Amino acid sequence: MGERNGVNGQTLRKQYKEKLSDYRSWDQLEHAEEYVLFPDNIGRDMSLDETCLSNGDVYTILTNKAAHGRKGALAAMVKGVSSEAVSSLLKKIPLKKRLEVKTVTTDLSSAMMLTVRTTFPAAKLVNDRFHVQQLMSEAVDQLRIRHRWEVLDQENKAIKEHRAKRKACRNRQERDLLGQWTPCLMENGETMPQIMARSRHIILKHKSKWNEQQTVRAKILFEKFPDLEKAYALYLDLVDIFNKKSIPGEARLNLARWYNDVEKFDNREFNKVLETFENHNTTIINYFEQRLTNASAESFNAKIKAFRTQFRGVGDIKFFMYRLSKLYS
Repeated sequence: MGERNGVNGQTLRKQYKEKLSDYRSWDQLEHAEEYVLFPDNIGRDMSLDETCLSNGDVYTILTNKAAHGRKGALAAMVKGVSSEAVSSLLKKIPLKKRLEVKTVTTDLSSAMMLTVRTTFPAAKLVNDRFHVQQLMSEAVDQLRIRHRWEVLDQENKAIKEHRAKRKACRNRQERDLLGQWTPCLMENGETMPQIMARSRHIILKHKSKWNEQQTVRAKILFEKFPDLEKAYALYLDLVDIFNKKSIPGEARLNLARWYNDVEKFDNREFNKVLETFENHNTTIINYFEQRLTNASAESFNAKIKAFRTQFRGVGDIKFFMYRLSKLYS
């Protein structure tokens, strides 16, 4: 804006901060670096997430789903993620307003869930389905990584054995006959280590989104490692359960069957997934009541990051919070 009007950008920013805006008389200026609260933006359905501003400083963000990431979305922004610290500041919002909150969606962070239970006594806690699915896809990817190391070990062993054979050759003619070591190429022209490395993008998304090249690669991968195909199928089964519009009771039954299938698979990469489902079964099932997710919070987080990029970092956190509040509070 400064360039368009023939004014130095830094000068314009300083003029806006000191003269043109009401920044210096802002009622939250004194504590803006630690927290900002906007009780009027509290609504029925809220989201709790976290973001990093600068120098590793993490802030907890409370947003109103009804605002869809626009004006009125930001209800609170508190420095830190400690449940005790965040809760104590959120409790500055009048209890009457906090009792209006009926649902809060979060990721699988225990600290965040404790914050919700402490601060919003009338709210039902909902674990975001995409974080649950992500946990499962990461477990599948861990299995892929384990097999990748196995493949690399096999290749290194083959190279070492070939070198030993060349060393054992009695003359140049025998060495020429043996030739240089060449990797085994699969039907798509890639080596197995290349397939293992490039399969990460296959594992982390639904097969309906694979292109032709990825489909061929997946066929080779799953033929080589049937357990990886089974693990990926379990991931798709979980996605299908979340996609199906079912009531909580039906969803609980479907998840129980899926849980049994994962137990029968008996793979160490999935132990953490099963433990998570045991510990957060109720809050995961709560998703099926209104099918609420943390997508609005993730979108708002992306807007903050984009805004931060425009600032080329956050040097003045208080002024950044002021600008943010003007746009979204």
